[in-house]
Amino acid sequence: MALSRKRRKELNRLKGQAGDLWEGQKELLDHASQIVRDASRQAAHYAREEVSPRIRDTYEDTVRPAVRSGIAGARSAATTGRDNLVHNVLPAMSSALGTALAAIEVAKNQQVRDAIGRATKIGTDAGTRVGVIKPKPAGAGRYILIGIAVVAAAGVAYAAWQTLRADDDLWIDDDDSSEEPDDEL
Repeated sequence: MALSRKRRKELNRLKGQAGDLWEGQKELLDHASQIVRDASRQAAHYAREEVSPRIRDTYEDTVRPAVRSGIAGARSAATTGRDNLVHNVLPAMSSALGTALAAIEVAKNQQVRDAIGRATKIGTDAGTRVGVIKPKPAGAGRYILIGIAVVAAAGVAYAAWQTLRADDDLWIDDDDSSEEPDDEL
């Protein structure tokens, strides 16, 4: 398939323009890389002449004396922090996690689901009679949202109850005096 003379001229012209564009792009990239090299060299000089002395002076004047005098304070703070973590934070977190898991288990119970459905119906009927709630056409999404809200409220109430109740009667003391050793071996 031969190209017409006009098309060949057009292709040669486009090829020349593409070559010119490529050369221009190479020149642009060379110029940009030169600027980046100059900028990085200037940044290194600035860091060496301005930033590094400031960091060194700050370290010598502030950090080193604080570290020397603060080792005992740091040990005390670390001990206090560890004690607070072990005695306050971890028990509270495990209690909250246990409470959340218990609330999830309660929400799975069919009796609880039935009670929530009855409570929702009673509340809706009472609200309609008083005039606080205007009857709307019943939809499944509405009941699902109400059920979720009631389950969430029950979960929060259960979590609060679990958190605030006294746990003294839940622990069993080990009484070694009641156990007699087995001498029949």
